[in-house]
Amino acid sequence: MTNKLQTSISLAVACAALLAGTGCTRAPSFNILGSFFPSWILCGLIGIVLTVPVRVFFVRAKLEQELTPLILVYPCIALFFTFTTWLLFFS
Repeated sequence: MTNKLQTSISLAVACAALLAGTGCTRAPSFNILGSFFPSWILCGLIGIVLTVPVRVFFVRAKLEQELTPLILVYPCIALFFTFTTWLLFFS
């Protein structure tokens, strides 16, 4: 029983140290005119901008009428582009 308790305690301490150490890295940000902005803002803007041509394509190809509900489709496309941009440039 004591050996199991020691193993559990040492595992808990190791996990706590690991979690405490992960917060020590610098936040992903970039400098614009002397002010630091989080990278996720840029990725979000790129995602929204890339969604606009996709919508134009859907309208011209008459596919937008097949997509329902639109209130979910376009935010999901924007999030797809946002997360893809994040993975390509910041991870």
